[in-house]
Amino acid sequence: MRRPLFEWAFSVVGLCDFSVYFILLSAFVVSWAFGKPAPVTPIAAPATVSLWHMPAGAIQPQAAVDSRGAAHVIYFKGGATEGSGDLYYVRMGPGAAAASAPIRVNSRPDTAGSIGTVRTAQLSIGKGDRVHVVWNGLGPKGANGYSKTYQAYTHLNEAGTAFEPQRDLITWAQGLDGGGSVASDSAGNVYVTWHAMANAKDETGRAVFVARSTDNGETFERERQANPDPTGACACCGMRAFVDGKGTVYVLYRTATNRVERDTTLLISTDKGQTFAAKRVDAWRINSCPMSIYALAEGKSGVLAAWETAGRVRTGTIDPSDLSIIGQLEAPGSGQKHPSIASNAAGQTLLAWTEGTGWQRGGSLAWQVMDAAGKVVSTGKKADAIPMWGLPTAYSKPDGTFVIVY
Repeated sequence: MRRPLFEWAFSVVGLCDFSVYFILLSAFVVSWAFGKPAPVTPIAAPATVSLWHMPAGAIQPQAAVDSRGAAHVIYFKGGATEGSGDLYYVRMGPGAAAASAPIRVNSRPDTAGSIGTVRTAQLSIGKGDRVHVVWNGLGPKGANGYSKTYQAYTHLNEAGTAFEPQRDLITWAQGLDGGGSVASDSAGNVYVTWHAMANAKDETGRAVFVARSTDNGETFERERQANPDPTGACACCGMRAFVDGKGTVYVLYRTATNRVERDTTLLISTDKGQTFAAKRVDAWRINSCPMSIYALAEGKSGVLAAWETAGRVRTGTIDPSDLSIIGQLEAPGSGQKHPSIASNAAGQTLLAWTEGTGWQRGGSLAWQVMDAAGKVVSTGKKADAIPMWGLPTAYSKPDGTFVIVY
């Protein structure tokens, strides 16, 4: 038999203040009368994650999404010479069942490299959804038996049918090793970054350089040094550049101060690449090159960063006011490398990485989805999915779901 509402409410409250009792009783009466619970803020369900496996022999994919929700992907395929080959580009429109036919990116055959993973080609979507691509270009072999490398750049033509002839953007800052990066905005600014010796004696004197275009990649200014302090740069590590919706430029790279201070360092520019402020955001003391890369993406609460420290992948949101990393999280496990990060409109974040990969060794693919508060809501792993020199890249679709390309 149902107890009277008044008696049930009184038993819950007990001998408490009458005002509290009255408030609770009023709430019970409203709920009893109208049969509706108090409004609750909906919580987004964890976004689904789908996997996009590259064609046989294709490695090191990189993805970016344009203003219409289409995914643009580049990848490497080996050529006639070990470690060298070509870059290819495909497009996957919203709702498309398959990707477009591949288009070769490099205009000169067999001038892209793959060895080491960190020298991966990168792409960015700029004004008018133009696709910009950079990579370590391979020139003729020198007396030491190695190919001379240069900062290669190209962009997709207006018709979207071919890429323009590749160009070397280095005018004086020679000595490229770890891979460069590219970032662009809707106003037509394009930033190509790399670190190089530039006549330094060793990696403690390496510096970060940026070449800027203000006409959507048609022409570039002479490169200038971006890091304001002499931090050095870890020669065999990659870097990542990014421009947020406000036009702020971010660059992540690894230092090589005193040969052992190989810290993740952030550069940020609020004046369109004219000047940069710098801050070391995660220390790592190691007397060798860890051959690591970085990831940046725009999230609902700011720019998201992902990096590796001591075999663990970490992520957090950049606070542009003081260049700190807030809400820092560390992925579970060990032997982690090569992170990629993506965010959707609901504020959920996908972090993907590799496990067990190394020199001439593939490994597993792992990932986790976090909600807007940073709580892990789903995880996944695919054993032995990453080939030698491979890595994953992630993006979000217009419907909020995530895709990992590997």
